[in-house]
Amino acid sequence: MIMWFRRVEVEEIKRAKEALQHYFSILSGEERPNFFYTNRVEVNFKEDTDLEELWEIHKEGMERLRKNNLKENPEKSLLDLKALIAHKMLERCELCEFKCHTNRFEEMGYCRVKESLVASTFLHIGEEPELVPSYTIFFSGCNFRCVFCQNWDISQHRVGLMYSPKDMAAKIAVAYAEGAKNVNLVGGEPTPNLLFILESLRYVRVPIPVIWNSNMYMSEKSMALLDGVVDLYLADFKWGNDEDALKYSSAPKYWEITTRNFLLAKKHYKAEFLIRHLLIPGHLECCTKPILKWISENLGRNVRVNVMFQYRPEYRAHEYPEIDRRLTNDEMLKAAQLVKEFGLKNALVG
Repeated sequence: MIMWFRRVEVEEIKRAKEALQHYFSILSGEERPNFFYTNRVEVNFKEDTDLEELWEIHKEGMERLRKNNLKENPEKSLLDLKALIAHKMLERCELCEFKCHTNRFEEMGYCRVKESLVASTFLHIGEEPELVPSYTIFFSGCNFRCVFCQNWDISQHRVGLMYSPKDMAAKIAVAYAEGAKNVNLVGGEPTPNLLFILESLRYVRVPIPVIWNSNMYMSEKSMALLDGVVDLYLADFKWGNDEDALKYSSAPKYWEITTRNFLLAKKHYKAEFLIRHLLIPGHLECCTKPILKWISENLGRNVRVNVMFQYRPEYRAHEYPEIDRRLTNDEMLKAAQLVKEFGLKNALVG
């Protein structure tokens, strides 16, 4: 039995390497994480420069990054600029597509986040084989209201500890020394914590890949700031239509926004995907099928996908009888058939 599990793991790693060449190149030392390069792009700006002009400088900096125009220890880097833009954006927050325009320095946004709170951090061994052990940072707060949320105790409440960016960078360095393959930014949802994340990465000196574990409901401006920072989008693609997204996650225009962000991320500097789709009871035809079809047609059949059978009726799922149950064997078999139907070669199922 142990040998069988070992063979399965080896096979999954082999398939993951086909889909995640940049990520594995970082692990082998052939490349550095993207934020290392972004931190070596020199840009010139002043702290009091208006936001519109900062975005123009950012555009120029991204062009330098793509041309590999790098400099050792620049006085001001593109990563510094990204952090400053995120700081200014918090004064009238539009980090996610809800764009609540709250002054996050004074009060909570729609996401229930004011200052970033870290609910927990640990070396996670329950992720996909290519990720473990993963240094997982769980932030509290979320811009979704998923009625079956398994992390509702941190996503729907303000809990956790405050860290300085330097302290968080030190924790990441310790985790890397202990064997962490990556830093996995999750929640809740990482998007409301973008400023804290960027500021922390400015102090990180270990070559650890950055994983953005997200619902992909970011604004286009946040997507621009993530370009050149994220190595791997560990992206949750949950709903195949707007009606279900609104009913179960309170997320309007879900399909339009998330598919837009997937296509934007596809163009990001050296970024790759590991897309998770949580199979929801009774939602194969309306969600699983259109999602897998869209991935195959728009992101390619080589993309790494994990069709997950871990759904359980948590939180407020009892208020919705149609999803207040576990998956059936027929639903799981049908999901596996859909993966084959759409030719997703590097998919995990189960």
